[in-house]
Amino acid sequence: MMSYVAGIDGGGTKTLVTVADEQGSAVHTFTSGAINYNGQDEASIRRTFQEIFATIAKICSGLDHCVQICIGAAGVSNPTVITRLDANVRECGFQGGLLITGDHETALYGAQDNLHGIILIAGTGSICYGKNEYGLAHRTGGFGHLIDDEGSGYSIGRELLSAVIKAYDGRLPQTEITRMVYEQLHMETVQQIVGFVYDKNTNKKDIAALTPILTDACALGDKVALSIARKSACSLLELVVPLVEKLSLQEGTLAMAGSVLLKVTFVQTAFVELLKQHYPNLHCIIAKKDASYGAVIMALARLNGIN
Repeated sequence: MMSYVAGIDGGGTKTLVTVADEQGSAVHTFTSGAINYNGQDEASIRRTFQEIFATIAKICSGLDHCVQICIGAAGVSNPTVITRLDANVRECGFQGGLLITGDHETALYGAQDNLHGIILIAGTGSICYGKNEYGLAHRTGGFGHLIDDEGSGYSIGRELLSAVIKAYDGRLPQTEITRMVYEQLHMETVQQIVGFVYDKNTNKKDIAALTPILTDACALGDKVALSIARKSACSLLELVVPLVEKLSLQEGTLAMAGSVLLKVTFVQTAFVELLKQHYPNLHCIIAKKDASYGAVIMALARLNGIN
């Protein structure tokens, strides 16, 4: 009977699961609810795990035919998260090998389709992670929107809102950003903007949702918008430089992931140009595969005795 492995990517709002055979060929991919302890209650997470493992059992013709699972999840630097996730899995009746690791690591392996390289992620937040051929790893960024996440969607959204108030009081020239922000938020005054920003119900995703405005404003040649795009690209380069130097990864590929790097063309273009100036032999690529397949790669490596 054929044996299988599974890779689980526990995102903030959903979980992506890829089941593969022992040669690494994906046989089925599906989504389920979130398993993130930062945003979900215990009962909801338990139900999601039951759903996931029922589906894996169906795909593999029995849970005992799935021999290794890797879960990539946020917050695993907290050892209690690993303990709770492990308990959830075992409660579902899974007896095979289990590896629980950070979602930035599974994202890297999926993006590079390899066990080493660099990934730069700029979505709502921002983080850079890399591992060299000697197994040395380093991470920069990813410490949250209050003290970090420069170059991210949240950071761009904040810059756009800041541009509105600075253009209003004369610290910046008039900008197309003002009209666009008002239109998207259905507001008409700076006072309403301030109320939105400091409303306790406004979260970082609400701020990050303004990011597409940057593309539209840059396309019109708006100088304030172009300046924000350039600043964001410089912030993302700042994440890459110490990692490249520490791991001696001046050559090879850097995989780009996240909505800012994939959808905000002006930021992506500026970043690629800056990277080329600093490291001519380090080439940017779009992530090859997703983090659930990265978790499959880790599961196969563990199954084959590769640390």
